[in-house]
Amino acid sequence: MALDLVNYTPVASLKGGVLIGLGISILLVFNGRTAGVSGIVSNLVSNFFKDGIWRLAFLLGLVISPVVWSYFSTPIELHIQTSDKLLITSGLLVGIGTALALGCTSGHGIIGLANLSKRSIIATLTFILVAVYSFYLIHHVWSL
Repeated sequence: MALDLVNYTPVASLKGGVLIGLGISILLVFNGRTAGVSGIVSNLVSNFFKDGIWRLAFLLGLVISPVVWSYFSTPIELHIQTSDKLLITSGLLVGIGTALALGCTSGHGIIGLANLSKRSIIATLTFILVAVYSFYLIHHVWSL
């Protein structure tokens, strides 16, 4: 597979990475919390009256940020070319995976790797290998 230079956006990707790092740092410095999205979501309801406001604000920020960003840049067209059934199944499998790994890609892949956590290194390598294998099965074996 050749490099797609039309959609290759290293500057935009670097800006996004810096913004993610900044957001995670702000959450850690001002709230003493790490940004594992699956943990934030799963504890939103059970701990709402204890610390739900920052969790809700964080999640709203995840949703609102792309809308705000679109006012300052050219929107990216996204075309999902798969069935709703496959998308729903994939989402459920990701949810099961985050429960089994005791964290998600943001928690393990960003926070855990930055802390050199052995558990996060193993979890992140597992995420990547399963994603590559799943892509291969879906697109080359099952042709979905």
